[in-house]
Amino acid sequence: MKIVIFAGGIGTRMWPLSRVNSPKQFDTIFNGQSTIQLAYERVAPVFGSENIFIQTTKIYQKIIKKQLPKLPVKNIFLEPERRDVGPAVFFAVNKLQKNGYVGPMAIIWADHLMDRVKEFTKALKTGQKLIEKDSKRFIFMAERPRFANNNLGWIKVGEKMGEIGKQDWFQFKGWKYKPEKGVCDQMYKSGEYFWNPGYFVSSVDFLSQCYQKLAPEIYQCVKAGKYEKCPKLSFDEAVIEKVNLENAVVLKTNMGWSDPGTLYALKEALEESSDKNVEKGEVINFKTQDSLVYNLEKNKIVTTVGLKGMVVVNTPDALVVVHKDDVVQISALVKEMKARKFNKYL
Repeated sequence: MKIVIFAGGIGTRMWPLSRVNSPKQFDTIFNGQSTIQLAYERVAPVFGSENIFIQTTKIYQKIIKKQLPKLPVKNIFLEPERRDVGPAVFFAVNKLQKNGYVGPMAIIWADHLMDRVKEFTKALKTGQKLIEKDSKRFIFMAERPRFANNNLGWIKVGEKMGEIGKQDWFQFKGWKYKPEKGVCDQMYKSGEYFWNPGYFVSSVDFLSQCYQKLAPEIYQCVKAGKYEKCPKLSFDEAVIEKVNLENAVVLKTNMGWSDPGTLYALKEALEESSDKNVEKGEVINFKTQDSLVYNLEKNKIVTTVGLKGMVVVNTPDALVVVHKDDVVQISALVKEMKARKFNKYL
């Protein structure tokens, strides 16, 4: 099976830790490793480095070569420019097709964390077996939810459809993207909904057919070498929302998955317990609780008194202070900075 790790995002919700020239997936903040290194190391020993591909943009080619020296250079797919995930997935599909490959293919992401790697690779292998039996399928991984997180997409899981390799697979009954808090609480309590980490397995041939039928503009632009003309669509908008549900099944997982996609989510990923602080650099917190305080500036100390549920990130050229409930607004803040011509800080 071929595995494509997508690593072209900027990570605006993680500003100022994540910047255009150094996005979060390359930041070595997890025991000296970046999330792209962790993603590669999860799958390379099981599937072989020759079957792992990184898709990104040209600006990040050099850092990928540096951080992943064992990855064959030909396995780096370079998008001409960013056009969202819808076009990006077919760009990878088309690359593999050009190499004469039409078999099982997994889509995974470069900026996630996982506690139980064996659970993850087991699910990938199960997905591979299901595709080898029937190539015209989408196999979605659905992560057991740990709490009612309304900043994620959720998958509704139906009845058991079968078993393969000692792992059950289930009916796919739809999804809900970032539900309102009350609705999310009900979904969590129902036991029918699981987190959608965005991982799936299909076949190159079937994905190509789906794009040709459901997203013809993307299909034609990529085939014609006019990637910059592709409409900016998410993968859900381009394909998944139009797919016959009979073509989709679910694997339940318990991988200990998390997406440190916001500054507070980073705190949750690193914390020992929810009321503890996460600190980096020269920091003193006095009577401060449940906060992330990062100081990346040398010869300067950052101090806090009596904070609760706050995020403070100090870098040599930018400082952000935000309550944990408002970290999702950082993307809007970045847009405002662009509008006001503060691009040098992005």
